[in-house]
Amino acid sequence: MDLYSRKQRWKLVLALVAAVIVGASLWYSSRIVDEVREEERRKVRLWAEAVRNRAELVNYTDRLFDRLRAEERKRVELWAEAQLKLVSGTGNDLGFYLKVVSENTTVPVIITDAKGQVKAHRNLDESIAKDNEALLNEVKVMGALHKPIPITVYGDQKQYLYYKDSRVFTELQDVLDHLIGSFLSETVMNTAAVPVILTDSTRTVVVEHGNVDSMEIADPALLKARIAVMENENRPIEVVLAGRGRHYIFYQGSLVITQLKYFPYVQLLIIGLFLLVSYALFSIFRNAEQNQVWVGMAKETAHQLGTPLSSLMAWMELLKEQKVDPTALTEMRKDLDRLEVVTERFSKIGSAPDLAPEKLYHTLRATVLYLRPRLPSRARIEVVSPADPDMLVPLNRPLFSWVIENLVRNAVDAMEGEGELTIEIIPDGPEVHVDVTDTGKGIPAAQQSTVFQPGFTTKKRGWGLGLSLSKRIIEQYHKGRIFVKKSAPGKGTTFRITLSA
Repeated sequence: MDLYSRKQRWKLVLALVAAVIVGASLWYSSRIVDEVREEERRKVRLWAEAVRNRAELVNYTDRLFDRLRAEERKRVELWAEAQLKLVSGTGNDLGFYLKVVSENTTVPVIITDAKGQVKAHRNLDESIAKDNEALLNEVKVMGALHKPIPITVYGDQKQYLYYKDSRVFTELQDVLDHLIGSFLSETVMNTAAVPVILTDSTRTVVVEHGNVDSMEIADPALLKARIAVMENENRPIEVVLAGRGRHYIFYQGSLVITQLKYFPYVQLLIIGLFLLVSYALFSIFRNAEQNQVWVGMAKETAHQLGTPLSSLMAWMELLKEQKVDPTALTEMRKDLDRLEVVTERFSKIGSAPDLAPEKLYHTLRATVLYLRPRLPSRARIEVVSPADPDMLVPLNRPLFSWVIENLVRNAVDAMEGEGELTIEIIPDGPEVHVDVTDTGKGIPAAQQSTVFQPGFTTKKRGWGLGLSLSKRIIEQYHKGRIFVKKSAPGKGTTFRITLSA
């Protein structure tokens, strides 16, 4: 197994481990959220029951006050009857009536004749009792509060007894009002750490609200949507408050639960972004390091080749003087020229090469003519003549020829030394494509995007650097593109080089 295959497998293993960790984290977080949500629902149910119980207590208190009010009216009627008995001197037990009259020390009363003139009063403030106008106003106030009690004096002559609630009853009524107010502000709003909206019987008018944005309350559309969400999540609590009619309490889970629900995803997103940025930075530094290694190796190779080249050139001159076979010297000269080209190629790696207008077709033909004698005879290579053989393209000829050599040699290896290799030039507007097509064994679809990776090779003997170097030359130095255009197992492969025309 080559280095790249092992790398791919390790990536797959790490991805599976990461997926397991993410799944376990989400499952555990979801479990915690569910437990917290259930605990909160239990508390909310207890809170809702407490609300109902307190509302019932308020209503019971109101009913009790109604009974007290009725009892107080009976006492006033009894007091009026006793007052009449004492005045008329009738009755069997005047002591009892005197006791009844004297024991009324809390209920303010005023007796008037049929014309509204005050005849008697009891338990009034001293400021009212001494002011006739204030007495008449007090009669009107009492009449508005309670229906006066008629007292038949004799014949058809009547007097009227006006009264209002006693001081004790008034104080108790204030307590009831405060109790209802505290029910709204404390029980409904403050005792629940959840969003709450209290509405009237129409479910549209908000009486109180808690843990809800005021902007939602002010906007009818938002309010209607929020109430619908609350009603869908929890059945509203119906309460009838004394003197205030039917009300509905809408509530839902707290914001903390919602935040806990989405917290794992937010946390994973942040971690993912951090890892993505870290990986991107790591890749940048790794590529920079690889570039330095590439440049260093290339320049060192060029340097190492320089010394033996100089020595070989000297030896050739010596052999030439010794009348060695000219044919052998010619072949040696070709190999020396080739070594000089290779040295020049390596020396240009890492520095910005000069691009000069070159005749693309002739450059391709020259490269193929050099390679043809050095390839198996059963590997047929053809450079298709374009419509414009003299078309110029900005190239660095030594480096571009190196790319073509790598593609041709890989294609011959893929064809196992036998088959057809076609190089075609395709003009395309401001660009020009060079397609290198072979009839070899093809590249599997899973490997087509990885053939340019350093170290990737399918050969038993090879470093897997040829295509990686070719990609670097085309994309970094010529600002073009190189990729697998198409490939099918057993039918061959087409590599495409795209350059600016």
